[in-house]
Amino acid sequence: MAKQKEIKTNAMRILDRMKIPYTHYTYECGEFIDGIQVADMLDLPHEKVYKTLVTQSPSKEYFVFVIPIEAELDLKKAARAAGQKSVAMLHVKDINTVTGYIRGGCTAVGMKKQYKTLIEKSAQSLPSVIVSGGRIGSQIELDPADLAKAAAAEFADIIVG
Repeated sequence: MAKQKEIKTNAMRILDRMKIPYTHYTYECGEFIDGIQVADMLDLPHEKVYKTLVTQSPSKEYFVFVIPIEAELDLKKAARAAGQKSVAMLHVKDINTVTGYIRGGCTAVGMKKQYKTLIEKSAQSLPSVIVSGGRIGSQIELDPADLAKAAAAEFADIIVG
């Protein structure tokens, strides 16, 4: 019997090309579940698992924010960090069109276009973070600095609290 080949996502191919090490986790899931449920399914510590949120400014620019799964994006802080007067969450129906990913499989690495991306600064104190691997059922763990490099991101204070 042939060995089953691991199916790489666009995000994983980019990390491979950049020679950035990561650990890939998979889970069975037919539809969207939130990051907390994913962390629980994979028995991962909540403080290491991050979600990717996409926002839009009044001038129709898109911004990507990567924050801990239990945190809430502070839209005022996020707008300030992005150099905007305000930002609003992108409507779920527009996620695929804007990012190339679907809800629950959205990651800051390898979107259709390179959008300004900000990662919550608390990630810098962690040895690794876990983010979506680019599709539902896939998570990747990597060094926060490597995530920032792969997503051309900066760190900023962007969460409530």
